Amino acid sequence: MTHADTGRTPCIEERLAAARDYAPRYRALVPGFGPLPSIPLAVVTCMDARIIPSHILGAPEGRIQVMRNAGGLVTDDVVRSLVVSQRRLRTREILVLQHTGCGMASFTDEDLLAEIEQDAGARPGWAPGAFGDVEASVRDGVARLRACPWLVDATRVAGAVFDLADGSVRVVA
Repeated sequence: MTHADTGRTPCIEERLAAARDYAPRYRALVPGFGPLPSIPLAVVTCMDARIIPSHILGAPEGRIQVMRNAGGLVTDDVVRSLVVSQRRLRTREILVLQHTGCGMASFTDEDLLAEIEQDAGARPGWAPGAFGDVEASVRDGVARLRACPWLVDATRVAGAVFDLADGSVRVVA
């Protein structure tokens, strides 16, 4: 079976084959994994494949909790995941880590919603969350988490921007 546009095998099948090759390496890592993350940190970040939180933050594989979405936004679902992470997995610190050059800064909510409505005949009941200023977006996410009544009282929350050009991290909140 090949992909009609490229003549290639569909990428899902390729990635599942790679997963079979990964299994022995994973089994070698498992003895070091406990039921709780060994680093009590949850990271909210973008789904951009260039963002690899464990590498950026110098954390061994499988040791921190990572919540990803378009833009690394603090959405209702991210809050839900963080509450579970804290109350069942004992994370106590949260880092909102967005990045320069994010695609969420390349359009407006209205533009995307209009496109969806034109194609699908209806607008979704959610907002895409596009933003123009990544630092302001990080600060907004941090403020939302600091005001959240469901997180553990002792929670520390910080925000930073990862620079895709040079790999640096700039703390902004």
